[in-house]
Amino acid sequence: MFTGLIEEQGKITGINTSSNGMELTIECSKILSDIKKGASICVNGACQTVTEYGKNFIKVQASNETLSVTNYNTLKINDFVNLERALTLNKRIDGHIVSGHIDCCATFIKCEDDGFSKRYFFKLPIECSKYVIYKGSIAVNGVSLTVASISDNIFSVELIPVTLKEVNLKSLKKGDFVNIETDLFAKYIEKILNSKDNTSKISYDFLAQNGFM
Repeated sequence: MFTGLIEEQGKITGINTSSNGMELTIECSKILSDIKKGASICVNGACQTVTEYGKNFIKVQASNETLSVTNYNTLKINDFVNLERALTLNKRIDGHIVSGHIDCCATFIKCEDDGFSKRYFFKLPIECSKYVIYKGSIAVNGVSLTVASISDNIFSVELIPVTLKEVNLKSLKKGDFVNIETDLFAKYIEKILNSKDNTSKISYDFLAQNGFM
């Protein structure tokens, strides 16, 4: 589990793609302080396992399943990726609960100035938009953000300067893909409500009447 608070931006220095998946070599420093083989690392929002590490790098292996739902296939040498180590329970959780399991990719549309912040707009696959709500949490390339607006399958988020400085979203160009993890709890609620064995009094009408939808 992660918080969506990025610790550093790592630089891609090696990409090895085969029928088995993709191995990434990532140059980094801060996250190496307590690294070990088998550790979980969030790379652009996707939970990966460290298979090898050295004094200035880690290696991870992305499965074909990961490649099918993330933007990893668009990564190039010298690209920067957002990195976060797994959370510990002895400190405040300042972001939100992020599993590192990517739901889909969204397309970057545009960025607009909004005071000292910048508002970023993204287009989701229509099937994922039902999990995104106004003022709800969302992880974009692993960054914990609050949904500032949602209209059909277009949503926006606000990024303040201190956040932009620490993450790779500032380098996005129109048409670029980002990894999206929607709200974890929304998916569990949908599963319960749609279950044939659901005997709960909670319904879609109940949630709507009480301000949850």
